Amino acid sequence: MLEFLTEFPSLGRQDLSSFKQGIDEGFRTFSRANGEAIEAFFNPLLQFLIWFEDVLTGAPWPLVILVIATLTWFGARSWKITTGAVISLLLIGIFGMWEDTMSTLAMITVATSLCVALGIPIGVLMSRSDRAQSLVTPILDVMQTIPSFVYLIPVVMLLGIGKVPGLIAVCIYAIPPIVRLTNLGIRLVDRDVMEAAEAFGASSREKLFGVQIPLALPNIFAGVNQTIMMALSMVVIASMIGVHGLGTQVLRAIGNQYLALGLMNGLAIVALAIIFDRVSQTYGKRLQAYRETGHG
Repeated sequence: MLEFLTEFPSLGRQDLSSFKQGIDEGFRTFSRANGEAIEAFFNPLLQFLIWFEDVLTGAPWPLVILVIATLTWFGARSWKITTGAVISLLLIGIFGMWEDTMSTLAMITVATSLCVALGIPIGVLMSRSDRAQSLVTPILDVMQTIPSFVYLIPVVMLLGIGKVPGLIAVCIYAIPPIVRLTNLGIRLVDRDVMEAAEAFGASSREKLFGVQIPLALPNIFAGVNQTIMMALSMVVIASMIGVHGLGTQVLRAIGNQYLALGLMNGLAIVALAIIFDRVSQTYGKRLQAYRETGHG
């Protein structure tokens, strides 16, 4: 018995080493066989991201600020928030961070749009099926708790260094909140309201799009808010695999001990985060007020 116990650690290490080598070799084989097909699949997304970034960086800065100010006013309906957004963007331009900020803004906008487009349907599916919820919830738990550097490894092995791997990494990290809060918002819809809709003969589709989703919008926008915040928090890490923007400058400042460069670009990321946060939160509160009072 004692001999078995002394031999067990070495046997376990050998088996574990063989297991790891098998995983590594299998993934290398898969990436070599399917890497080009996967790259071709994501190529339209890459082209759109490049085009959108070129639009933001190439457009005259007064026009970009005007568009952002208009969208901020539409979302927040607050002169304070709109003025703060304009001042922040002007300071970003004055301190020479405009192009990097626009690159980061393009990445965050596309990543958030993808998360919303994928996350809301998954959240709806979870809300309509307890089995789907039990299957998806552990996956979301893993996505939120696993260190981001871990899932960067297979993404980089498959797609190399560049914008698309960074975008995928950002989406993996940022999508769980929109899924969870969409599911929660729909499940929290009052049963009496659903029974009333059934009494009026509403179909399943009509109940979903006419009752459940509209009443769940405040929760859904809270999920959008959290998704944006988590996407912005991934900016620096994504810069390590070739995503240009403010994160690249922060990474450069860390490597070269440039305090001023790191601080300024970090504050630019904070400014973007505050703008997105205030606009999405205020818009969510307006939706909540609309739901409670029945008028805008």
